[in-house]
Amino acid sequence: MSSSANSSEGAAQSDGLIDRSKAPLLAHLNELRKRIFKSALGIIALAAIGWIFYSPIIAKLAVPICGKEQTLENCDALYVSGVLGPLNLQIKVALIVGVILSAPIWLYQIWAFVLPGLKKKEKTMAFLFFLSSIPFFAAGVILGYYILPVAIKVLLGFTPDNLSNLIRFDDYLDFVLRLILLFGIAFELPIFLIALNAVGAVTGKAILKPWRIAVFSIFLFVAAFTPTGDPLTMLALAIPLCAFYFAAGGIGILVDKRRAKKASVTDET
Repeated sequence: MSSSANSSEGAAQSDGLIDRSKAPLLAHLNELRKRIFKSALGIIALAAIGWIFYSPIIAKLAVPICGKEQTLENCDALYVSGVLGPLNLQIKVALIVGVILSAPIWLYQIWAFVLPGLKKKEKTMAFLFFLSSIPFFAAGVILGYYILPVAIKVLLGFTPDNLSNLIRFDDYLDFVLRLILLFGIAFELPIFLIALNAVGAVTGKAILKPWRIAVFSIFLFVAAFTPTGDPLTMLALAIPLCAFYFAAGGIGILVDKRRAKKASVTDET
């Protein structure tokens, strides 16, 4: 009996997924630590791509500031200060690239951390949501990248005509990172809502019932965390999020109707 229990326990842990349904708090924290560690390894490993292709990446990122006509060497608007400034800049660029490219890795770690507490059918749904979360994150990152030149143009437009605006490259990269990652993470909203509905935690009507509060919260979130603060960038993020919110609620209502129909058929049989 003990050997069969040990073999089943070993099979459950062979793929790195621990059955934490009855595990104590320390086991949860230990599992979370492992998932964070694996995510960090993925980020560092893919950051090597950003380190290798550092020069073409910063040349591409500098286009909204310097313009397409100028090269990075001839751009007078950006500067790097300090002895360690160039090294810090290259490390930051590498980490930005690592975070973006490793999105499938850390999204999978989030999914794998939640997975052991789900039922068999819920695990299948969770895996599908994990797969769909990757293109949504990528779409948000791409939209944020294309919004970047518009946001830069709007913000630099407030510079007085008789003054020149010199921008520290480190601060500019922080701005780019916040903008792109904010768009990528925000685009996970519909996946999160549909996942809650799929596991029965919330109904579609419950999602849509406080729609006024939800829309206000979306605009408040965008206004608080968008690094630009200009109305154009805020609308470019808030409008898709509102559309995703209503779409997720609509999908949730359809899922609830199908679930109720199946339940009624089961009761009749």
